[in-house]
Formats: sequence, structure tokens, C-alpha cells
Amino acid sequence: MRNRQILALTCFGLVLAGAENIRAESINDVELRNLAKYYSTGVSQQPRTEPIPPPTAPKAELGKKLFFSKDLGGDKDTACVSCHHPLLGGGDHLSLPIGSQATIPDLLGPGRTHSATRARATGMLYDGGPTVPRVAPTTFNAALWQQVMFLDGRVEALPDGGVRTPDTPFGVADPKAPNLIHGQALFPVTSPEEMASSAFEGKSNDEIRDALAQRVSANPQWQVEFDRVYGDEAVITFSRIAESIAQYEASQWLTDSPWQAFMEGDNHAINRQEKAGATLFFQEVKQGGAGCAACHNGENFSDEAFHALAMPQIGRGKDDGVTGSDDFGRMRETGKIKDKYSFRTPQLLNVSATYPYSHAGGYETLEDVVRHHLNVEEAVNNYDFTLTNLSQPGLQNTHAEANTRKALSVVKRRQENGNTPLKNVDLSNKQVKQLVSFLHTLTDPCVEKPKCLAQWVAEPDAGLNILEAQFAAPQSRTQFSTNR
Repeated sequence: MRNRQILALTCFGLVLAGAENIRAESINDVELRNLAKYYSTGVSQQPRTEPIPPPTAPKAELGKKLFFSKDLGGDKDTACVSCHHPLLGGGDHLSLPIGSQATIPDLLGPGRTHSATRARATGMLYDGGPTVPRVAPTTFNAALWQQVMFLDGRVEALPDGGVRTPDTPFGVADPKAPNLIHGQALFPVTSPEEMASSAFEGKSNDEIRDALAQRVSANPQWQVEFDRVYGDEAVITFSRIAESIAQYEASQWLTDSPWQAFMEGDNHAINRQEKAGATLFFQEVKQGGAGCAACHNGENFSDEAFHALAMPQIGRGKDDGVTGSDDFGRMRETGKIKDKYSFRTPQLLNVSATYPYSHAGGYETLEDVVRHHLNVEEAVNNYDFTLTNLSQPGLQNTHAEANTRKALSVVKRRQENGNTPLKNVDLSNKQVKQLVSFLHTLTDPCVEKPKCLAQWVAEPDAGLNILEAQFAAPQSRTQFSTNR
């Protein structure tokens, strides 16, 4: 991915004795830009193998309606958008999602809760807390993922071509998944906790998809929508449903950030503090920086690899460990002990609007998650495992600290053996503030403007069972202000 010949550029004049010696006024824009290019950051303007569709493209428009339709929920109470609304950063702004059986199905984001009455009526588990064990990743810039989808990489591009999904053995391509986004779109509808509820209990994933395709086909209004895209008397299959949803997700191209403008030559697109933060971000630890780009590199600031960070393991977990409340991450897919507690490196574009952070949503601010990376053991020791500092009520925490400390022991062992890029870094409060300020420059201003995001929001239509979102909290905001 990276062209190491660029190292010949005199180390960009940025090899400093210590991070505290970095001064904003001394940063050379050309040197900083070259350093960032070494890590391949900045969205490429070159033509793509699969062109990015505009949101007005026919398939993307159809996908938007399907994404917002509760017809794809087992009990017709949930849509894809229930956990991935554009006005909520392409996610839900909850530490852990509430999918099916919400108390108020159309209430999204903060305030959404799991209904005991509805859960028990369907024979599903109710423990008062969120039902889904991992944070809802943003759908923004989904088309930038090239290797893996989902936090454990259970949908992944194979070296010899094709895409492996949970429907096929590890390493075997799934013929139903022509690309990563299409492959990802096949699965939320099959999860009882996310969308399926107990409506299809005992059915295979393919049987669930076929049942949903038949449900959609039975609605003449949906037939009109599919005919408009696929031709008269189009056969409605789940493959076409997934393809349309994938096109809608791919159209959420939000990359026009201040940082992108800087990388394209505008020296005034970011300020001094943000440039100082960028220097810390890209500079290696041994050169006085924070070393963030060791993992956060490439167009979307992710190496798409899997790393153990011992982020707080809150929530129900994934049925791993003795208590079933743990989550072994990538190891669940590979079966390899080296992958235990490892999760995909998150992308950082629009990161100020895509909170909470970590695989289980254990942090709500960028500063907290940055400090965790700087010293994992200190962060775990200081973490409030009562979870009373988090906004979402009812988060399960019975085994949270014990499970997190198990992951911490793995991280410490790997640090001692040099088997992880994660290092302890001593930064001042000023430097942490600079680093966080830089992260804010990765956000496209459109993300903070409801009028701009409206192009990805479906119009109400009772005939298509479109979810009309209600919000109990501000719909689109960064999680704290910057000095810009």
C-alpha cells in the first residue's frame, strides 16, 4: 500500500528530539503533506474499479427506500436505518444498538430502548439492556473498504478473488456476494437481534432472505419501484434487494474534509493546532510522535487489519468465554489464538460525528479513545466499569471489567514481545488536544448539515412501510467542539 521510497525525502525534516518540541509555527506544509502521502492518506482522485454511484442513481434511490423500509424487518418493526441513520453519523449514536423489539420502533438514537413486553412476546431474551453486542459502524464511505467488512472481518475479500461470508466456510468465496458491500447487505436481515426477531425462527439465512423477497414481491408498489430500475415485470429477488442497498450505501461518499483540501494543496484548509496534531498523528513514536498512522493509514485511515486494544468489553458479548459475555473478535472467524480480542481498525473519516467509539461503544469522546491508545493499561485501570458515565442506560456490565482485563493481559504480552504496533506514548494535555483537533479535520462538513444529508433520507411512504424517524436528541453534531 505504501511507497517506502518516499522515505528518501530526508525524513521530511520532521525527526524531532521529542513530541513536546513540535511547534505549530515550525511545521512545513510540504513536509507534512509528504509525510501523510507516505501513509497513503488523502482520498485518491483516480478512477475506481467500481465507480461511486451518485445518490440519485436509480439503484441507489431504490436502495434508499429499501434501507428505510420496515418491510425487511421480521416483525416489520425494524429497518436497516434503525441503526444506521445519516443524521446520526451513519450509525445510531448509541454505545450498543437496539434492533428489533424497540419500545418505540421509530425512535432512533439516544432514547431508544428494548421493550420487555415485545421481547417476551416473541420468546427472545430480555435483560433490560441493548440487544446487539457490538457498536453500529457508520455506513459513510462504505465503498472505501477494500478488504473486510464487519469488526471481525466475517465478510472479506479473498486473495484469489471473490468474497467470503458467514454463509461459506472460512476461505471459500460466496457466489451470492459479488463485492464486499453487497456481501455485508445480506446479513443484518438474518440476525434476530438486529432485524429478524423470531419471525423466521428455525429458518436458514437463505430461507429468511427468500421469505423477505416474497414479502416485498407481494406489494404492488414495490413491484413498480423494481420495474423502474430493473425493467418491466422485474423479478424481485433478495440479490437485487442487496444490490440496491449496497448501491445506496456506496453513494454515501463523504470525503470533502478540511484534511482532504489540505492534501490537495490548500495550506489554509487547516490551522496551526490541527497541523501540529497531524504531525503527531503521522510521526513515529521513536521520532517523537504518537505513531497513529502505523494502523490508521490509507484512504479511509484504516489498514483493515485486526489489532487487540483491550477496549472496554461492555454489553451482552458474543457468547464467548465462560460466562458468554466476552467477545473474542477476529478469533471467532479464524479460530487462531493470535487473533483473540483483535478487531478491525476503524476508519477515521468523519470520526467526530461517528461516536461512540470502540467495538462495544465504550467511549463517547475522541479524547477518551485517544488516551486509551496512548496507554492501554492506565486507561483500563481508570475506566469506570459502572458505566454510569455513558449516556445509554441499561448497558450490561456484570463481567465487563473481568473480560476487559483478560484482553489487557493479551495486549501487554504482545507489547512485551513486540508483536503489536501499539506502544505506550507520553503526550502532554496540549498535545492530546492537538491530536484531537486534527481528527476533527477528517470530517466532511456535509455530515453536520441536515440539508446536505437529506439526499440520503427516504421520503415518508406508508405504502412502502418507510420508517419515519423520531429523535429524542440533537440529530447531527460532533461530540464536542473544536478550535477551528
